[in-house]
Amino acid sequence: MRKLRTCFVLFFCCSVVSLQAQFAISGVVLDSATREPLPKASVFCQNTTLGTLTNKDGEFSLSLKSGGYDLIFSYAGYQTQTIRVSEQNKLEVLMLKKDNSMEEVVLKSSFEVADGWEKYGDFFLKNFIGSTPNAGKCVLNNPEVLKFFFYKKTNRLKVMATDALLISNPALGYQLRYQLDSFVYYYTTSINSYRGYCLFMQMEGSDSLQQQWDRARADAYQGSKLHFLRSYYDSTLQEDGWIITLLDSTNDKKFNKISDPYDSLYYGGLDSTGEIELWYPRKISVTYTKKSPEPEYLKKMNLPKSVPYPISYIDIRETIAITENGYYYDQKDWINQGYWSWKNLADLLPYDYVPD
Repeated sequence: MRKLRTCFVLFFCCSVVSLQAQFAISGVVLDSATREPLPKASVFCQNTTLGTLTNKDGEFSLSLKSGGYDLIFSYAGYQTQTIRVSEQNKLEVLMLKKDNSMEEVVLKSSFEVADGWEKYGDFFLKNFIGSTPNAGKCVLNNPEVLKFFFYKKTNRLKVMATDALLISNPALGYQLRYQLDSFVYYYTTSINSYRGYCLFMQMEGSDSLQQQWDRARADAYQGSKLHFLRSYYDSTLQEDGWIITLLDSTNDKKFNKISDPYDSLYYGGLDSTGEIELWYPRKISVTYTKKSPEPEYLKKMNLPKSVPYPISYIDIRETIAITENGYYYDQKDWINQGYWSWKNLADLLPYDYVPD
C-alpha cells in the first residue's frame, strides 16, 4: 500500500484554485515504426462525452474540466493505448500495429461457439448492459460483431468483439460506443468481469424529452458509485446520506460503523495533485439513506420488500486515488458486490455529467 498523503493547508488552498479551471490536452498520433501521422485516429476520454479525431497531420486537442481521465487512442489495425491525464500536457503518442499471430487465431477458433449469439446473447446482455428498468430499454445495434468462446475446462464464457459495440440507451438519452476488450463470466462462482472503453454521445430530442432525460439522469446519479466518490472527495458523506461500515476483523458476519471516514487510517486528504486517497483493510459496506432500493433489485437479490436502503459491498485491494470529477484509479483495485454490481452499463453516467 502506498503511503497516504498528508493534507497541508497550503497545498489545499493552491489546489482549490487550480481545480476551478479547465485544462487542455493536445498532441500528435504517429505510427511507432515510420513516425507517419495517423489521420482520423479516435481520441476520447473513457466514460465521458469528450472525444475527437486527429486531423490530416495526426494532431488533436481537447479541453477538459478539472479532474482525472483515461485518454483512449485507437486506430484500425493498431493496438489501443491508454494514457492517464489530470493536467495540461502535450503528448506524442506512438501507435503499435497489432500482431495477430496464426497461433492465436487457431486457439480462439477452437473454442468459439458457432451459434454464440443465439445461445448466449441474452445472458451476455443481462450481465453486461444489466437487468435494471433502464437496461430493458437499451438496444445493442450491432450484435454481429460479438464472438463467443466457451472454455469447458475452466467453465467460463468469454465474449470479444471485432468492432466497437453501438448501444442505444433511450432511458438516459445516450448513444454509447463501447470498445469491448473482453467480457468473462465464471460459472463456478457466478462472477463476471469486463474491460473496455466507452464514449457517450448525447441523443437529440425535443425540449420535453431532454427534460425527461435530465430527470432520469438525476435519478440514476442519486446513490450511484459516481455520487459516492464525489461525496467522499467533497467531504460531504454525512450530508449526502452515506454510511460506511467495515467488516469486523474477527467476525466475517459483522460490520462495524465507521464513525469518521476521514480518519487517516482510511483517508488521505486533498493534496497538491488535486486527489484524495482511500484505503480499507477489509470489505466495507456503503449504504445510501436518501433513496429506497428498486423493487426489481430486491427481487433479483431475493431480498425482502422491507429492506429500506440500497447497500453495496466493496473490496479495495490497494490504495485508490480519487479526483474531483469522481474518476479513480486503479480501477481494477475496486470490486463491487450488492447494489452497485446490479447497476451495469445501462445506468452508467459519464464522468463529465453534472447534476442540476
